[in-house]
Amino acid sequence: MSHASYKIRIYAFLLDYLVIVIYSIFIVGTISFIFRSSINTLFSNSPLTAELTGFFMMTLPVSLYFILCECSSWQGTLGKRKMGIRVIDGVGQRIGIGRSVSRTAIKFLPWEVAHFGIWHLMLPSDFSEISVYVILNAVNLALLIYLIIPLTNKRRKNVYDWLAGTEVVR
Repeated sequence: MSHASYKIRIYAFLLDYLVIVIYSIFIVGTISFIFRSSINTLFSNSPLTAELTGFFMMTLPVSLYFILCECSSWQGTLGKRKMGIRVIDGVGQRIGIGRSVSRTAIKFLPWEVAHFGIWHLMLPSDFSEISVYVILNAVNLALLIYLIIPLTNKRRKNVYDWLAGTEVVR
């Protein structure tokens, strides 16, 4: 069993991103079209309401896709399966739901924090603009760290792999 290369992991994520885009176009697009008047209100009144709506429409379903696929017998998402890689724990076994939830939450935390910042810039907010820009710059720093960390170790583990006790192997 060898550790998945950085390049293969990037390709797998790009394939999964395609799944996310397809989901967005068909499901979110359909919901937004059918329930336009209700949805517009949810995205225009308060940053908290907009963020929660976005969370339930996008982040939660996408997170569930990663969580359920990676702790299933597949041991990976469609992208990982296509690239011939899988997620395991520190002793080479399939990960459980708790470890999968942790891994996914840490992986998508910058994404959700970015949504927080964007909604607080777009809609009236108690947060100062400078505070929001600091938050968004912290997100950029986190993403940069997520891109660099796998290049610094032989197992190509990312921050969320270290913290959740997982590895991605071929």
